[in-house]
Amino acid sequence: VDFPTLGKPTMPHFKLMTNLKNQVAKCIRYAAKPGFPVSTVASWLRLPAMLLAVCLQLWGGPVGAQPVIVLTDQMPARDISAASVMWVDADGNMPIGQVLESGEGKFLPSGANTVYALGHRGALWQRYRFSKSEDSRQDWVLEFPRPLLDQVTIYQVTPSGGWSSQTAGDTVPVDSWPDPGRFAQFGLQLPDPAFRDVYVRVQNVTRFSLPVRVGSRSDQRQRLQLEYLVVGVVFGALLLVIVACMVQSGVYRDRAYGWYALYASALTLVIAAWTGVAGHLLWSHSSWWNDLAPGFLGTLAGGAALLVIHQLCGAGARHKWFDRFAYGLGIAALPASLVYAVIDRRGGVPLIGVYLACVVVTGLSKAWLTWRRGDIIGLWVLGAFTPMALATLVLVTNVVGLQPSSWFSQYGLMAGLAIEVPLLLIALNLRSRERHSVEARALALSSQDALTGLLAPHIFHDRLKQVVARARRNREPAAVMYIELINYRYIKKTWGVAVAEQSLLRSVIKLRRILRDVDTVGRVDEFRFGLILEGVTSRAPVTELAARLIAAGLMPLKGLKPEVVLQFHVAAVLLQERWGSAPEITQALTDLVQHMGARSRRPIRFLEPELTRPLPLDSDSR
Repeated sequence: VDFPTLGKPTMPHFKLMTNLKNQVAKCIRYAAKPGFPVSTVASWLRLPAMLLAVCLQLWGGPVGAQPVIVLTDQMPARDISAASVMWVDADGNMPIGQVLESGEGKFLPSGANTVYALGHRGALWQRYRFSKSEDSRQDWVLEFPRPLLDQVTIYQVTPSGGWSSQTAGDTVPVDSWPDPGRFAQFGLQLPDPAFRDVYVRVQNVTRFSLPVRVGSRSDQRQRLQLEYLVVGVVFGALLLVIVACMVQSGVYRDRAYGWYALYASALTLVIAAWTGVAGHLLWSHSSWWNDLAPGFLGTLAGGAALLVIHQLCGAGARHKWFDRFAYGLGIAALPASLVYAVIDRRGGVPLIGVYLACVVVTGLSKAWLTWRRGDIIGLWVLGAFTPMALATLVLVTNVVGLQPSSWFSQYGLMAGLAIEVPLLLIALNLRSRERHSVEARALALSSQDALTGLLAPHIFHDRLKQVVARARRNREPAAVMYIELINYRYIKKTWGVAVAEQSLLRSVIKLRRILRDVDTVGRVDEFRFGLILEGVTSRAPVTELAARLIAAGLMPLKGLKPEVVLQFHVAAVLLQERWGSAPEITQALTDLVQHMGARSRRPIRFLEPELTRPLPLDSDSR
C-alpha cells in the first residue's frame, strides 16, 4: 500500500524500508516451517505493521512512492523541478510503451539543480504526477523556461486510454509547437481530480539543467504580458539609440556613431535570440537558424564589442602588442562564428564559450589600462562593460553546463544592456567631442596663426581682395591698416625668443581691446599685423585707433619683468582714396611702413590719395 507523502523521500527511508522488508521475509520463511502456527506469526506481525504505517505516514511516505503535485487555484504557479522521478536512456531509442513496461525500477528521484550530459543519442525521461483539486476551475500549463533546449516531448493519457505526444524545442519550428512562445510549454489534460502521470522526454546535445514550472493559464498569460512588456521597452530603447546614432553619424560625419549603431543592432539580435523572442517572432518557421542563431550571433556580437572598446579606448603607447592582440581577437569573431556553424555542437559550444571569455577578459583589461593612463573614457567603458561581461560569463557557464539555470542567466543580458547602453553612449559622446576638438584645432592651424590666433596671411589677403572688390563695385567705404612692432628685433636680440613671442601676444591683446567684433585682423608677417576696417569714410577714426594702440604699447604692465614697452608704426589707406587692386595696396602699405624710421615722429601715415586716373579710350575715339 502506498501512503500519501508529505515531502521528498531521503536515503534513510530506503534503508529503513529495506531492513523491515528483510525482517518480514525472514519471519515469513520461518513461519512456513512445519509445526509453526501461521496465525501466531500473523498476530506478531500485525502490530509492527500498524506502527510502521503510522511512522511512514508521519515521516513522509515509503520510498518509491512519487509525490503527487496537487494543483489548486490558491497557488497559481510553482517550481516543480525537484518533484519528479527521472531516468536516462543512453541509446535514446526507447518509445513510451517500453518505458511504461520497464516499471519503477529504473526511475530515481530528480534534483532541482541537476546538470545532465546526454550527448547526441541520449534522452532524459521524467515522470510528473499531477492531481487537480476539486474546486479548481483553471487550465494548467507545464513550462520549461529555458529557451535553449533542442527537443522536449511530453506524453499524456488520452480519454481512450492511449498516449498522446506533443513536441517543442529549437530543432522544431516554433510555429509548429503546440503552444508557440519563447520556450517550450504544454497544456495539461486533467479532466478530473484523479492524479495523472505525465512523462517528459528531453534531448539536448550539450550539458544542461532543466527548470520546470507549472501554472494556471491565466497566471501564465499575465506573466507573459509582463515579460514581453519589459522586453519591448528594452528593444524600443535600443532601436531609438540605433536610429539616433545613425542620424548623428550622418550629421557629424563621424563613423564612430555608425559602428556603435551596427554593434547595438547585433546586440539586439543576440538578446532576442538568447531570450527566445526572435525564435517566436522573427524566424519561427526555421528550426535550423533558430538552433544556430544564439551561438552564431553571440560570437559576432562579442567581436563587435571588442572592436568598439578598441575604437573608444584608442591605442596605448606602452602596450602596442596588446592593442594588436585585442584588434585581432575582435576580427577573429567572423571565422569563429563560421567554424561554429559547421562543426558539431558539443565542440562548437565550448569554442564560443572560450572565445567569449577571452573577449570579456581582453575588453575589461583594455578599458582598465586606458583608465590607468589617465583617460576618463576608460572609466566609462569599464563601468559600461562590467555588468554585460558578468552576464555573458554567467550565461556561457550555464550553456556549457557548469552551473544550473537561474533568473540571472536568462535575463542578465537585458539587465546588463540597460546599464551598458547609456554609459557607453556617454563614452562615445566624450570621445567624439575630443575628436572633433582635435579636428577643429587642426583645421584652425591652416586658417589661423598658431601663436597669436589671428588669421593666417593667405586668409587675410583673401578677405582683403573681397573688400577691395566690393569697394570698387559698390563704392562701400573701408580702410586698411598695416601695424608693425618696430622694436621686435631688439627685444628678440636682447631678451630672447620667449620674451619676443610674449610681446607679440601682448600686442594682439591690445589690438583686441580697441577693435570692433566685425573688424578683420591677421598676422601678415613675423611682427606685422593687418587690419581691415569696414564702413570707415574718413581718416579720423583710423588716426584715433592708431593713437590709442601706440599709447597702450608705451605703457608696460605692472610687475612685468623685464619691463618691455611696445613701439608700433601704422600705415593706413582709405579705399575710397586709392582705387588700386588688392596686391597693389598690400605692396604700397608694406613699402610705407618699412621706410618709416625707427625714431620717426610720425608713427601714423596714410597713403596719398589718387587725384586723377587715366580714362581708357574706346575704339571710336581713335
